Amino acid sequence: MSSTQTISMQTEVSTRIRKVAVCGAGVMGAQIAAHCVNAGIPVVLFDLPASQADKNAIVHKAIAQLKKLNPAPLGSLALAELITPANYEDDLSLLADCDLLIEAIAERLDWKQDLYRKLAPALQEHTIVASNTSGLSISALAQVLPEQLRHRFCGVHFFNPPRYMNLVELIPTNETEPVLLDKLETFLVSELGKGVVRAKDTPNFIGNRIGVFGILSVFTQAQKFGLTYEQVDTLTGTRLGRAKSGTYRTADVVGLDTLVHVIRTMQDQLPNDSFKSCFALPADLQYLFDHGALGQKTGAGFFRKQGRDILRFDLTSQQYVAADAEVSAEALDILAERDPAKKLAALRASSDPQAQFVWAVLRDTLHYSAVHLAQIADNARQLDLAMKWGFGHQQGPFEIWQAAGWRQVADWISADIQAGKALSDQALPDWAIRGPVWEAQGVHTAAGSWNPHEGRFEGRSKLPVYSRQLGAPLLVGEQATLDTKVVYQDEAVLCWTLPAPHPQDVLIVSFKTKMHTLSPAVVAGVVKAVSLAERSYQALVIGHTDDPFSAGADLKAILPAFEQGGAAAIEPIEKAMQDMVQRVRYAQVPVVAAVAGLALGGGCELLVHCAHRVAAFESYIGLVEVGIGLIPGAGGLTYGARRAAELQAATVSEVPLLAYLKRFALAAAGAQVSRSAIDAREIGYLRESDNIVMNRNEVLYVAARQAKAMAEAGWRAPLAQRFPVAGRDGIATLKAQLLNMKVGGYISDYDFRIAEHLATVLCGGDVDPGTLVDEAWLLGLERRAFLELLANPKTQERIMGMLKTGKPVRN
Repeated sequence: MSSTQTISMQTEVSTRIRKVAVCGAGVMGAQIAAHCVNAGIPVVLFDLPASQADKNAIVHKAIAQLKKLNPAPLGSLALAELITPANYEDDLSLLADCDLLIEAIAERLDWKQDLYRKLAPALQEHTIVASNTSGLSISALAQVLPEQLRHRFCGVHFFNPPRYMNLVELIPTNETEPVLLDKLETFLVSELGKGVVRAKDTPNFIGNRIGVFGILSVFTQAQKFGLTYEQVDTLTGTRLGRAKSGTYRTADVVGLDTLVHVIRTMQDQLPNDSFKSCFALPADLQYLFDHGALGQKTGAGFFRKQGRDILRFDLTSQQYVAADAEVSAEALDILAERDPAKKLAALRASSDPQAQFVWAVLRDTLHYSAVHLAQIADNARQLDLAMKWGFGHQQGPFEIWQAAGWRQVADWISADIQAGKALSDQALPDWAIRGPVWEAQGVHTAAGSWNPHEGRFEGRSKLPVYSRQLGAPLLVGEQATLDTKVVYQDEAVLCWTLPAPHPQDVLIVSFKTKMHTLSPAVVAGVVKAVSLAERSYQALVIGHTDDPFSAGADLKAILPAFEQGGAAAIEPIEKAMQDMVQRVRYAQVPVVAAVAGLALGGGCELLVHCAHRVAAFESYIGLVEVGIGLIPGAGGLTYGARRAAELQAATVSEVPLLAYLKRFALAAAGAQVSRSAIDAREIGYLRESDNIVMNRNEVLYVAARQAKAMAEAGWRAPLAQRFPVAGRDGIATLKAQLLNMKVGGYISDYDFRIAEHLATVLCGGDVDPGTLVDEAWLLGLERRAFLELLANPKTQERIMGMLKTGKPVRN
């Protein structure tokens, strides 16, 4: 190896963020640390020294609390043990090998600056220092840092909860070194799986500036139109393309103290904002805050749960009262309109107060976003992504505006401003009503998104990390730049390849069905794709640019055959699914599953039969057929039996076969779905050798390269062979475990009956322990048990209930 090569390798290693320190073991700090270990990144969690013997007691308590939170911040509870606890008095030496320090203590400028003074002497010359502040001035925070450290300081604002909220705002000062920002953005995007938006150092940055203004607008307009919390949440939830929890419930989840803090930041630091009249704390929010009712964290906020009932706060009586969610039919009908132009036109023209309310809150946010874009963001794309990623909106403000017709909506907003209906009399900025945006009829174009500073449409970031994002979602008005080639398609599947420099000799097959379910046509399409790959390509990837991987068998597509011919008519369909997964397993090219989101039932059975799996961290995998009164019938139990035998054969200890079967069996019997890809690996749906990718948009990139690498390494299909099963002794043991679940109330009587079938198949049927069987034997057992259950009226009741309501029926 030459000296030049050695230097290059050392530079590459030294520029990677290998270890992270998080300062502050509160709600945000602890959860940021948790997400680091989710990604396999070593992390040290600091807080103040405790007064008791264990000086790390504060951190230990925070780590223990991580295991109790819902939604779970950890991909697996075992990961909590990988967080290193530390305190500022004894452990500053642990900062020596940390490449990134994230400060996440309380939102007090003086407290943060005092901490920086303490930490600065212990930091290495390469360490990046970032504050997780939600709105304090990054430049002000930097003032106490030594001059040689200021160029390595910036803001890095995670949204709560850090594991699930995609947005991270990256906020530089005038002194922050650009190359370090690029390094940090690359780390956040690829290694933590985040969506990064670069924000300007203005109060509350982008997400909270626009999002909290939107909440204040909702509060203002709700009072004006006389709406209750529940009515508002119904109107501003999924029907409006926003988070299911709407506005008031979302505030409770975030925490009313956090909301109040952000609002007060706007009051204090934006005295000249033309919309400042709506920055006052509403009386109900002020009352709840003053009385410690801070939302979900305290058990009461705008709402309080009492038994099974949800009560809402009533300011007049200062009591919690029964909810009233009556919403006008006219408003709901308008919100159901799919054409954005017709929807906004109908909302604005309606005389219904609730429809007028929805138009008002949309208009206010569009107005505010346009007025302040140049102040808070580099371009319109950053603002829209902040609202999508940070507040769960399906579309950002400018996307809504553009989709509904830029010129018409601009005229409506201007008319409302002139009529005194808007929250501010400030006119729309010139760029919104004339010039290139007006001519293009929107801020997002094929050339990029509008940059008001430079007066041009600006393209996407050129950072290399974004070249890994194949098929990432586009904003309204953007155009795809990935020039894929369609090889074959029918009504059910699409077979395609990637352009150079991506592997072009790897075939990708995607499903066209809703939720990517496995209809008979999709099953045939997968078999077709395997044959195409064997004939003309090096490998095959099964995956999609959107979620989920697959929600399982397409019950609606199968239902007509069942109604005409009963369970017997389903046998050929079931056999075809089994043949399909076997075709995938024994394909003469490596087949790689690119998994993200749900992989349930048949989707799970398909991926376990692939040669390899690349899974997004947020993958929820499980055999859930028990929930509709069936057992896995497309090779899932056959896989479990075979895999248990393989694991036993690979060990030197005398561990019984049943020990490898047990967790898999109980997971399938309880219709357990993994809480993450890591959890799926622990259950057995993923293997240690499978890749887990933190950024969902990188899954296809990694899968295509993994498939090509396997082919070039000389991969060969496994040879079919017999393997031992647990037999009747295993069935008896598993039934005893299942009986305990029934007695404990975890499964119903009929669940137990289904699980008996499941145990019988997994253990190979009524044979002696250790009997050697092949896959065909187990597939036959699966199929017969599946069809026997399908003929049972209770199973049919469950299936029909699922089709009608989308929820499992317990009978």
